[in-house]
Amino acid sequence: MGNPLLDISAVVDEAFLAKYDIKPGNAILAEEKHLPMVAQWMLQIPGATSYMGCIGKDKFGEEMKKDAQAAGAHYYEDDNAPTGTCAVCIVGGERSLVANLSAANCYRFEHLKRPENWALVERAKYIYIAGFFLTVSPDSIQLVAEHAAATNKVFMMNLSAPFICEFFRDAQEKALLYADYIFGNETEARTFAKVRGWETENTEEIALRISQLPKASGAHRRITVITQGCDPVVVADDGKVKTFPVILLPKEKLVDTNGAGDAFVGGFLSQLVQERSIDECVRAACYAANVVIQRSGCTYPEKPDFN
Repeated sequence: MGNPLLDISAVVDEAFLAKYDIKPGNAILAEEKHLPMVAQWMLQIPGATSYMGCIGKDKFGEEMKKDAQAAGAHYYEDDNAPTGTCAVCIVGGERSLVANLSAANCYRFEHLKRPENWALVERAKYIYIAGFFLTVSPDSIQLVAEHAAATNKVFMMNLSAPFICEFFRDAQEKALLYADYIFGNETEARTFAKVRGWETENTEEIALRISQLPKASGAHRRITVITQGCDPVVVADDGKVKTFPVILLPKEKLVDTNGAGDAFVGGFLSQLVQERSIDECVRAACYAANVVIQRSGCTYPEKPDFN
């Protein structure tokens, strides 16, 4: 579940970012709609994923439906608001996102409770919800999180952006109580720690402390996965921290980092749902992210060559 937004990408310069006060690599309200598409691509099993969010009844909405069919999208369509969009501003391969949520902000709890949609939740064995969705429908997140805990399903969330950690702390804490896996990057992790007065910027220490936060269900232990750009991936699991090197890419091969975080989690989930080891999950995550950053937009070849 998340905010379905249509990406509109443009290569810009530093002056453009400065003019609109956009920080390189930042997300000012954004989305994670790429993730189910990447997971689906990596799995190569029709109908393995499904996705929920809200779009408008317009040209952009039609575009979204066309693109997301493969990811099993089940959209709530709002009569009044236009489909949300996301400006992807690219400078030297680094992306900055500026989102206009529009219809994505209109998702209704009632849509989730419709029998045909709740059936998707009941069929799912693994559930991932974007942290950005906390700004839209925390009630929907709570309902799904409680269902996952009651049925011993794997429930996962992403820290998503520093502003979520700062300004939606209460809603985030309520949801993370149920999370078996928490994903994020080093900036988000440090903001999460700062808000809680942890007085450390050490990513490994923060990942460990996040993994040890209170948990609603004891069926699964919590695992925290923090990415650090070209630095190693940090995984905190069962009181221990492991680091995994990423696939290093020469600067000239970097095209666009848009969708890299989504691709990372999509790759990770593609192996997790097949009950592979955490090492394999991280390897697939790094592979998927590496493929996506070498292409314009969140796109990928017809088939993965991950094995």
